[in-house]
Amino acid sequence: MSDAWLIAGLGNPGPDYSATRHNVGYMAVDRIAAMTGAKLSRHKRGNVLAAEAKLGLPGSQIPIIVAESLSYMNESGGPIKALLQFYDIPAERLIAIHDELDIPFAALRVKFGGGDNGHNGLKSTRNALGTGDFYRVRIGIGRPPGRQDPAAFVLKPFASSERAELPELIERAADATCSLITQGLERTQSTFNTGLAKE
Repeated sequence: MSDAWLIAGLGNPGPDYSATRHNVGYMAVDRIAAMTGAKLSRHKRGNVLAAEAKLGLPGSQIPIIVAESLSYMNESGGPIKALLQFYDIPAERLIAIHDELDIPFAALRVKFGGGDNGHNGLKSTRNALGTGDFYRVRIGIGRPPGRQDPAAFVLKPFASSERAELPELIERAADATCSLITQGLERTQSTFNTGLAKE
């Protein structure tokens, strides 16, 4: 499946974390799985949930694997690397979907490559793969108010005012991810990139 793409949502496993800001990557993968009819289940290659699916029109469909690590955020890289190896997918066809503190809440940024900007899931992935040359769909969660510790902020559920907008944000993140595969980076950026962010 060397022509396939791996879409990996970054987050923490278990019900205690399912509604937290740090888990928007999982939420987007769940949405993509629902859109494509994929059923996530434990993969035989590593500590990860995964499913195979296809994007695009009949006759020109592109194979994808959607995945969520069952390891914690700071250990995401190992399961992602294992899936890339299993399906013979190069790092440049990996899309990591993750939360981003330096983007305002409800804004999106799609990019290729770059640093980890202090994000433990990206850091683990870069270290495991030996490269940062993969795609990222960055979902803005904004900075914590006042002097709240960012590490604590990302592990808290969204505020009630944010929860009203969250379904639309996750939908747009899922659409942006699919567009990246079917339409390419430049067109996806022009359609979906919103909000200013540090690179």
